[in-house]
Order: sequence, then structure tokens, then C-alpha cells
Amino acid sequence: MSDSDADVLEMLETLSRSSGLPGHESGVSGVVADALRALCDEVRLDRLGNCIGLRRGEGEEPRPRVMFAAHMDEVGLIVTKIEEGGFLRFSSMGGVDPRILPGSEVRVLGSGASLAGIVGVKPPHIIHEDDTSEAIKADDMYIDTGLTEEEVRRRVRVGDVVSLNSTFARLGGLVSGKSLDDRAGVAVLVDCARRLGRMRHEADVFLVATIQEETGLRGAMVSTYGIAPDVGIAVDVTHGDMPGVPEHDTARLGKGPAIATGPNVHPAVFARLKRVAEDNSIPFQVEVCPESTGTDAWAMQVTKSGVATGVISVPVRYMHTSVEVAALDDVRHAGRLSAHFAASVDRGFSEGLRCY
Repeated sequence: MSDSDADVLEMLETLSRSSGLPGHESGVSGVVADALRALCDEVRLDRLGNCIGLRRGEGEEPRPRVMFAAHMDEVGLIVTKIEEGGFLRFSSMGGVDPRILPGSEVRVLGSGASLAGIVGVKPPHIIHEDDTSEAIKADDMYIDTGLTEEEVRRRVRVGDVVSLNSTFARLGGLVSGKSLDDRAGVAVLVDCARRLGRMRHEADVFLVATIQEETGLRGAMVSTYGIAPDVGIAVDVTHGDMPGVPEHDTARLGKGPAIATGPNVHPAVFARLKRVAEDNSIPFQVEVCPESTGTDAWAMQVTKSGVATGVISVPVRYMHTSVEVAALDDVRHAGRLSAHFAASVDRGFSEGLRCY
């Protein structure tokens, strides 16, 4: 494994292990800020918690402005009630698949140190026969920390958030862990910044780890408004190939990042991304998005007077579970594509952006 591959793997593992639920991203934002400070001219956190890194270009002012956005929030749970006996009822934050919750390990992020817990349900032996054919609803599940009710009430409050807990693992050339949606994209931003340090780029490049994408694209809205880029690229994940899912609805793991096309993507940005990939022998796939891409690009595109947007996606299996799976090569190739694209943007390209 090369030093570059090892850097990407280490960054992705650190990001995956970090906690950062919507509205509570401070844990992971600190990791991102530390990584970007060594690679950017300026790093700051805005009022909502977006982490914004800037690599200044070498061109004459006013320079083109390119913004990459990858969301750092993850799906999880929120405590809604403390039951008798200390059991915790909860709701989903950001769209956790309830089918994967029974028996899951979690971390309750209450006051003080986080608490280990498991999601418990009635065992099949004592479920009424009429209920065995239906999926278990979140309302019928609870979190068991093993602590007394008194201890739970002392350490946990209604409104505390709960992170899914899983082990980051290597699966051959793949990796598995929680929140690869979209910590894989954040790892791409860090890798992009590292590569730009060895390249000349005319444009000012903004690398933004956004907050609250899973609950409404809020971080992308405010950060794009403040930066006012000429070009905005959302770096996110897309559904990876898996059994039982049509090929046209997925992208293959290990075959490079997916470049989106559709109404959420500016035609000239799509064409430039493809050309940059081809010129630099970067493998890629084309993803057709006939409506919203479901990424930060949906908010970036319509900010202020409009932003020419594109989307680069890392294929990920089992999205919104605690065992999301991605190919390390796809993350690395997405970093290369992002860096070479940023280096390709000059004043002529930015001034010539017109939808056609």
C-alpha cells in the first residue's frame, strides 16, 4: 500500500469512528479542521458548524472560486422518553433504516462520557403469532444501557443523540463502517487538498465539510451563500452494486467514482469532469439523475443568482446502516478527480459558464 493509500485509509477510519449527528457535528468537525489546517491557507468554522478550508489560487484577482462540499453529519437516533426501568425510547434522525436496528450496538451521547447501549426488542419466543410476519417498528424498540433507572436519569436527557456503533473493518480491497455516507466524501476533500499542494491552481478552492445534509441541506445553503462560488461540486455517495438491485440503479464498487448528469448538474461542469477524468486516466462511471441528486448540490445550485454545479459520488453499499461498504480505490480516485478538476478551472472556464 502506498503512502497516499495509507493516508486515505487512516483518514477514512478516523472519520468513520467519529460521532457527528445532525446539529451535533462538533466531534467530527474537529477531526476535519485538524486535517485541513495542515493543507489549507485558512480554516474556519461558521456559525452553524460548517468546516471551511481555503486553498488560495495563484491567479490574478478576482480569481475563480471553486467549492467542494461533502456533508459530515451522519444518520442516528434521538432519545424521546426515559421509561420505567431506565429503558430509552427513541426516534430516527436522518433516516436510519429501522430494519437494521434490533440488536444493534449504539452510543448514547449524554452528559459526560458516552454510554454504551444496545437496541432491544422482544425475542421471537414471546411475540404474538399475528405479529411475526410484520417488520418490527421503531416504536416497539428501546435502548438498554444496563444501568439503573436512577443512573440513566442522572446521565441521559430527552433530546440526547445516539450514534450507531460499529467496527471499522477491511474487507479485502473494501472497507466497512458506519457513516461512510458521507465521511467517504469528507475523506475525498482531505485527499483533494493534499494533492492540490503538489499542483498549480489558478482558482481559489474551498473545501467545505457541511452540517445537517441528512435533515435538509442546511449546511450547504449557508456555506454556499457565504462563499458565492462560480462552480460548486457536491462530493457524496451513491448506491453501490449489490444483489437484488437493478444494475441501472447502482454504480459498481472499485470502478471509480460516479459523475452525475441531469437537471441538478451544469452541462459544462459535467463535460469538464468527464474530460479531466479521461485526460488523467481516472476511472469513472456516469450516474443519471433525472430529478434531485439528493446531495448538497440541490441547495448549491439555486443559491444567490445560481451556481454551476456538479456531483462526484463514491459508490457505497448498504446506505444508512452501520455497515456501509466502499472501495478504498474509489475514494482515492475521487480525490484525484477533484484535485485535477480544481486545477483545470481558470477564468476563461468560469466566465464562459452558460447553460445550454
